[in-house]
Amino acid sequence: MDIGRTARDFFEACETGGGWHACKAYCHDGASFSSQADALADTTTLEGYAEWMKGLLVPIPDGKYELTAFATDTERGTVVATAVFHGTQTGPGGPGEPTGKSCASDYAYVMRFEGDRIAHMTKIWNDVQGLRQLGWA
Repeated sequence: MDIGRTARDFFEACETGGGWHACKAYCHDGASFSSQADALADTTTLEGYAEWMKGLLVPIPDGKYELTAFATDTERGTVVATAVFHGTQTGPGGPGEPTGKSCASDYAYVMRFEGDRIAHMTKIWNDVQGLRQLGWA
């Protein structure tokens, strides 16, 4: 079992807007999600988060990630990925009309595995900074 490969495949599927359809093969049914970011306060499942990411790429169609670190802790069944999300709001959606503003927002995924699939993920993200850069906060 290579949880690092599974985590990387999940990360790619999620961050490119594949939604739950593209992400579910890497996760347990009912996989949970948590984040202390207000923008994600009501999101409690990994399915909900994958769909949220898919939706984010509507107002930010050029959204992409820059992977900055990736580490596997097999003893604890955990994989951590850090990245910077880059994008400009040029599409419809978000809290209003397109702002034309860009963001470069740091974040981390902490993916906890049970067996060969993700059981829980925590996203560490300062949403206020990222949303402010876009003109949304």
